[in-house]
This record gives sequence, C-alpha cells and structure tokens, in this order.
Amino acid sequence: MAEQGKRGLAHMFAEQAPVLRGFFVRRGANDEAEDLVQETYLRLLRAHQAQGEAIGNPEAYLFTVALNLAREQAVRRQRPVHSLEEMDHMTALLAAEDCVEDAADRTQRRHRLQALLGTLPERTRAVLVMQYRDGLSYRQIAERLGVSSHMVKKHVVRGLSICRQAMAAERGE
Repeated sequence: MAEQGKRGLAHMFAEQAPVLRGFFVRRGANDEAEDLVQETYLRLLRAHQAQGEAIGNPEAYLFTVALNLAREQAVRRQRPVHSLEEMDHMTALLAAEDCVEDAADRTQRRHRLQALLGTLPERTRAVLVMQYRDGLSYRQIAERLGVSSHMVKKHVVRGLSICRQAMAAERGE
C-alpha cells in the first residue's frame, strides 16, 4: 500500500512540477527553482512516510510546502551578502598569530588566505564567516541558512580541510 501511495505521489508531482517551477520563478527564485521543486517533492515524500498513511489532499499539501519554501528562500535572499571588507576582516582574524611576524609576512599571508577563501564554495565560505567572524554556533548558522546543524558542521570541516591542504601545499609539505 505504501509503495502504491508513493507512485501516486510521484505521478501527481510529475504533473505539478512545471506549475511549481513557475511558482518559484514568479517569486524570484530563478536560479534555485529546480532545487526548490525537488525539495518540495522530498518534503512531501517525508511527510507521507512519517504519517504512515495517505495524506488527505496531497496536491494542497504540495503547494503549502512550496509556499513555505518560497518564504524561506525570500528570507535567505534578504540576508546581506558578505562584503570584501568583511572577508578582509575574517582573513585578518584567521591570519593572526601570537608570535611576532613582520608586517610584510602578515600582509602576504592575509592575501593568500583571502584568495583561498574566495575559492571556497559560497555556502562554505558563508558558514566559516558566520562561525569565525560572527561567533555563531552551528545551530544559529543552521537556522540562518535553513539547513541542518549537521550540514553546517560538514561545511566547516570541508572549508578548514581545504584551507589546511592549500596552506600545507604552499609550505611544500
């Protein structure tokens, strides 16, 4: 019975996917429309699985989920993008050491770190900025970005790993 319900949801979703895509595009999510359509379907499937029984009106549920995702996306778009000055400040914090280095070495290291941060994926860079510059916890970052704390941790680990590898490669290790 559950498999038949999933097939019914898949069929309904296939019919509604173009409508959902247009719904998201009209709300300004041009680049993210396809991802939001897929997320809508995933949330519908999760709800179906969690309930263990058929959703009374799956089409209405689908569009309620889509509306909530559109609202979440609008909130994310309103958050300010980190400026270059903020990135400079973060690289300065990351480059700071207790020992005394001459100004030329600090400046060179800050430029290397800034360039390295610029190569990170946007979300990973944003997570590192929020954690190291803003001092936010994983939970706070997750709430701001609309992802799980586990995903925030993955971004931190990935970002720090990339930075460490690049710095080790520069030192010839």
